[in-house]
Amino acid sequence: MVTPTQVWTIRDLDAMPDDGGWTRHEIIDGDLFVTRAPHFRHQNVSGNLQFELEAWSRKTGLGRPIATPGLIFSPRDAVIPDLIWISQSRLETGVDASGHFTVALELVIEILSQGEINEQRDREVKLKLYSLYGVQEYWLVNWWLKTLEVYRRQDAQLQRVQTLLEGDRLTSPLFPEFEVEIASIFPS
Repeated sequence: MVTPTQVWTIRDLDAMPDDGGWTRHEIIDGDLFVTRAPHFRHQNVSGNLQFELEAWSRKTGLGRPIATPGLIFSPRDAVIPDLIWISQSRLETGVDASGHFTVALELVIEILSQGEINEQRDREVKLKLYSLYGVQEYWLVNWWLKTLEVYRRQDAQLQRVQTLLEGDRLTSPLFPEFEVEIASIFPS
């Protein structure tokens, strides 16, 4: 006898008890992913990227970075990326009554957590999800190797266009005149 697998939805997430932020519950294509609070270096990198994007955003007024927002693409696809950047126009129209984003974002950033399952989720499952729902750019950051992979929308999907190392500079066509030394985002 085959046991049917559970298909998770955002209704299931709403029914889960709050544990004070120690675990993150995400669903992708109806599958539940549970992760615990990340390493402090993971959080340092996220904070450094948010600082750089915030400085650029304040100067230009074009949008804003937001840490660990809820993204609900469908009842079976709800995730919490480490960091996003959203334009003012999408911010005005792409938020539900609970403060979750419901539109494709210009930029999603995931900081890898160590472990084969965590890496596979961010490198394959989330890449596919963000590509499917129209995210324009995806940065995948490896804090222990000090690399940043850039994926951009080309031919209707996210494709890796470069892998940046410590001596490189990060730029993006999404952010005119934005430039950051890769080494500066990684804690010593």
